[in-house]
Amino acid sequence: MATQPSERTLRADLLGRNVDFNYSETWLAYSMLGLRVVMAWVFLQAGLAKLFEGGLADPLAWSSVGFLQNAIADANPLQGLFLFFADYAAIIDPMVVFGQILIGLALLFGVLFRFAALMGAIMMSMFWTAAWQGGLMDGFPVAHGYFVDSSLVYMLILFGLGAWGAGRIVGIDRALEETELVKNAPALRYLLG
Repeated sequence: MATQPSERTLRADLLGRNVDFNYSETWLAYSMLGLRVVMAWVFLQAGLAKLFEGGLADPLAWSSVGFLQNAIADANPLQGLFLFFADYAAIIDPMVVFGQILIGLALLFGVLFRFAALMGAIMMSMFWTAAWQGGLMDGFPVAHGYFVDSSLVYMLILFGLGAWGAGRIVGIDRALEETELVKNAPALRYLLG
């Protein structure tokens, strides 16, 4: 006998009317897993491309200095922060490169997923604010759209995946949550899922 996918109903009050939305937990899980793998790919590809930009002879050739000093618009209200980061590129560059690789691996394998999603969202928020072409009165326009660019989209996807606990779906976090360590320190669950 075939099992039916489990369905749930979400009830919402829209404009004074009760509206029911049916959804399949199975398909929700498939979509979260797909988004998780895609986001893992985005981070791994970016981190590995930076790591091997100079080839195997110089694996840490990539530098953010040129971007931080020259690509941030003068009207960006955070330009001073990014110029400050440029002065510490020896610290910032490895954090970006290895941060992207580690976030990608954590997303892929579903390990410390919420922590990785949070760190990825913070990184994406930094990339998003670097793209601002103006200040508040200009609506913070970005280079390829008025307000929304890929970094903002990635940030929101990571937030959603973390909120849903996507690391539990075919991920290591499911097993970690059953360990005595996590059972005895339930606050660790905020990093998992």
